[in-house]
Amino acid sequence: MDLSRRTFMLGAAAAGAALPNLGALAQSMREASAYQRIYGPIDDDLFPIPGIQLSRINPAFLRRVVEYDTAEAPGTIVIDPRSRYLYLVMRDGMAVRYGVGVGRSGFSWSGTATIRDKQEWPDWYPPKEMFGRQPELMNQMGELPGGPGMPGGPGNPLGARALYLWQGNKDTLYRIHGTFEPWTIGTNVSSGCIRMINQDVIDLYNHTPTGTKVVVLSSPSNRPKRNQTAASVY
Repeated sequence: MDLSRRTFMLGAAAAGAALPNLGALAQSMREASAYQRIYGPIDDDLFPIPGIQLSRINPAFLRRVVEYDTAEAPGTIVIDPRSRYLYLVMRDGMAVRYGVGVGRSGFSWSGTATIRDKQEWPDWYPPKEMFGRQPELMNQMGELPGGPGMPGGPGNPLGARALYLWQGNKDTLYRIHGTFEPWTIGTNVSSGCIRMINQDVIDLYNHTPTGTKVVVLSSPSNRPKRNQTAASVY
């Protein structure tokens, strides 16, 4: 006999079976619905951005508002490459936490910098070292105003937005950028600095003006405390 879910649950209750915490289940369903909206397709940008297949991403790396103990001022960005999280510090001990993917160059620099530039659908100019490692990349490049590069668009590895970090008048070559490979979030990736889901990097871009302070952590002793409690979907 094919029982409906409601019939099954009523029968299980009558039999004294242990039921899941219905409050937690309802919360989980609300969060799933919220994430479907947050990570749905974006059709009104310069280029269309597809929705995210959430089943391919560890839910621990989806955007959340969390408790966050830091001495940094609200508005500061804190990046912890080892835990693969980026935090946008808020007031009252809270932060927006985004999952990130970290490439080789994402582990090679740490310190304090400033967002000097922000670009929508940025052009990509691979460094000479990358051309040395992957000479076949030159076949994908065009001649742009800044030299050999790839114009912004859906095929560009910098994704929909990029934030450029500088120290004074020196470019750190450290970037926070989007990706069209969202399944790499929460992992070590082959190249690049700090990549984010396009929907997340757009959200960060909209909340961080040029001049924003960015702190990139390095050693475990500099990491934030681990008693971060998820509060809500953001």
